[in-house]
Amino acid sequence: MGFRYTYKVSHNGLGKYRVVSGTDEAFVKAKALALQNSWEAEYRRKLAKQQEEEDREIYRRELNGNVQEAERRTNDAEKALEQVSNILRAALTARHAIDWEKLKRKDAYSTPQPKELVYAEFPWEPQPEDIKYKPMLTLFDKLSKSRVEQKAQAANNLYTQDHATWLEAVERVKAENQKLYSKNVTAIERWNEESRKHQEELDRGNAAIDKRKADYESLQPDAVADYCELVLSASEYPDDFPKEFDLEYVPNTKILVVDYSLPAPEDLPSVKEVKYIKAKDEFHDVPLSESESNRIYDEILYQMCLRTLHELFEADVVGALSAIVFNGWVRSIDRATGKEVNGCVISVQAQKKEFQEINLHNVDPKACFKKMKGVGSSKLHSLTAIAPVLQLNREDKRFILSREVENQLDERFNLAAMDWEDFEQLVREVFEKEFSTPGGEVKVTQASRDGGVDAVAFDPDPIHGGKIVIQAKRYTNTVGVGFVRELWGTVLNEGAMKGILITTADYGPDAYEFAKGKPITLMNGANLLYLLEKHGRKAKIDIKEAKMILGEKLP
Repeated sequence: MGFRYTYKVSHNGLGKYRVVSGTDEAFVKAKALALQNSWEAEYRRKLAKQQEEEDREIYRRELNGNVQEAERRTNDAEKALEQVSNILRAALTARHAIDWEKLKRKDAYSTPQPKELVYAEFPWEPQPEDIKYKPMLTLFDKLSKSRVEQKAQAANNLYTQDHATWLEAVERVKAENQKLYSKNVTAIERWNEESRKHQEELDRGNAAIDKRKADYESLQPDAVADYCELVLSASEYPDDFPKEFDLEYVPNTKILVVDYSLPAPEDLPSVKEVKYIKAKDEFHDVPLSESESNRIYDEILYQMCLRTLHELFEADVVGALSAIVFNGWVRSIDRATGKEVNGCVISVQAQKKEFQEINLHNVDPKACFKKMKGVGSSKLHSLTAIAPVLQLNREDKRFILSREVENQLDERFNLAAMDWEDFEQLVREVFEKEFSTPGGEVKVTQASRDGGVDAVAFDPDPIHGGKIVIQAKRYTNTVGVGFVRELWGTVLNEGAMKGILITTADYGPDAYEFAKGKPITLMNGANLLYLLEKHGRKAKIDIKEAKMILGEKLP
């Protein structure tokens, strides 16, 4: 994928940390700055809220306004509950498309320009005609020529002395002013240079934003992913909510996969009323009942799922998204082990056209989620982990799409160019290892007469076991729904409990849509490479190279 730039963004006051990355250094810096500014705004809101609480506490103590304070806290609790209960509705009237101009920096260089010079003034030059240098002659002096000459000489000597002193002072002022001038010139040159660098940095960043916009409009995959990241980053949730997500864009299918961190139950407001107990001189929080908390929690998770889908589809102004897979993850403490776990509790794939026909103002979020064949426990608050509808292997850099050929890794064996019979044999071998787990009695056999079946696995487990049919497609194009329908028909004909379709390419949105709610697993090229490496086999998948080797037409 080429070299990626990363910036670490942190905020000590909030205790937040995130790594921002991308292929364009200037744009990554712009994203990092936007995130830093967002966190700083959140921190200022937090400080303002703390100050408001302190001021109210002082007011309460001075005026003994305990009952009023209880009413105020109750009002705040009700507002907090109302805010989280209307998370979806709050996003429906907003515009979510990114205004690229607002991402640009227009701030002037912050250091003030050096002030205008104020030079030291030169002293007044003594003049011979000054009264000071005129001899003061008395009547007695005028009667003596020598006394007149003597006083005249004295006055002239004083002028000569003062003028010499003046010349020395002038030289000192000149020297001081020269130093001041040189220092000021240096300061101006430095300021001009730093100001120029600041403007150049702004220009580079703003040019990177313009370029990213153009890349997005031309559907460059990295730019589409960046754009979607900006959309989700701009979404305003309550400050106490986690706002972490990871996403991956699959350009050949136009599917966006979003892994979103959802709040844990303890992150939500739990107080519905505050009472002042006069006898004890203390405030008492009235919590929500367990059933109320569970109901609100489940509703919020469904709303956040629909809201995320809405924001991304509404912001998709260039038609980059055909479908979105939303995987909602919750980080919590496992009560059985006491350890922190992070599990996917809700997952759904939504087609853009179908989703945009939904009137989100009127839907019941849970019913809407179920209508889209979303996957999740009937009680989300139980935090029961489920398998995501689709989860890409982001860490496996060997799965190389046509746009990534120049960055191939060292693994030279290209699965996408294998002989198809050899490929089916390889799949059978790797699945034999996969199913032959300790304690199992699974056998994988070739099914030469099972029309459309490349391998059959038998799992003797009385609860989870059964017959599993496997199809392998060494393919260089997007796998459509036809192959998935074929597999489903085979599963039914064989009386199998599950079907697995594995390919060197990827699947289209219609294929994933058809597989929803059925015992079908779709494994793409990245999944296959992961499975191979798990069992000690390394390879690569290079679609463009395979097309050239096989003599297929390039896109």
